Amino acid sequence: MNATAAPDRADILQRILDRKREEVAQRRGCVPLAELRARAADAPPARGFVAAVRAKRDAGLPAVIAEIKKASPSKGVIRADFDPPAIARSYAEAGAACLSVLTDVDFFQGADVYLQQARAACALPALRKDFMVDAYQLAEARVLGADCILLIVSALEQAELDDLHGEAMALGLDVLVEVHDAEELDRALRLPAIDGREALIGVNNRNLRTFEVSLDTTLDLQRRMPAGRPLVTESGIATPDDVARMREAGIEAFLVGESFMRDPEPGAALRRLFFV
Repeated sequence: MNATAAPDRADILQRILDRKREEVAQRRGCVPLAELRARAADAPPARGFVAAVRAKRDAGLPAVIAEIKKASPSKGVIRADFDPPAIARSYAEAGAACLSVLTDVDFFQGADVYLQQARAACALPALRKDFMVDAYQLAEARVLGADCILLIVSALEQAELDDLHGEAMALGLDVLVEVHDAEELDRALRLPAIDGREALIGVNNRNLRTFEVSLDTTLDLQRRMPAGRPLVTESGIATPDDVARMREAGIEAFLVGESFMRDPEPGAALRRLFFV
């Protein structure tokens, strides 16, 4: 049994990416990219996602990107009582800087409408948390009302990363670039600032191929970051001691989801973890 489980875990990212490409092809058949881009051009201005993170940091407060997630491939359903607008409001009231909303359907039981509902329920900027492999998804994110999109370095060749980053910036979206190791961080740092706007870099402490988690990943990679540039730590932040350890090291931005989703009151859980 263990012998077959390991390959499944190792292949999960590739299976997700393969499905994403199928999904994009299906959606293109319903709404052409040109039409989607025209809709994106008429969308209201995005809320400043990176600006919200920086504002919290500059105020000496933790910048919490609070996640709205129903399920995951490794854990199954995390929150059965799933009400995105109520969760978003509770996060905003508890002092979150931003929202992160899962929109992947097949592996995370997310939905585009969850992003729209959550963002409409409060004034926080929202990340469309999905696996971006095509420019179509970026225009789609802008139309849905997202303020930021995620680019996972391990999922993209450098040319793809460069192109999607530039396209997102041109659409007025902020970009969170997720890395897992030093080589990926070096690739992320090669992305240029565009009109004075830099991508936000996040370190996922969970290895996407083994699902093992270590906060040391963030601490190791922080040493390679340019001075003054914010770094987001993702996954594995579960206790006030974890938060204290990161903040003592100068990490002031956090993306947290599962521990909040398992609590009956997600906003109260956020407050206990970061502000009590």
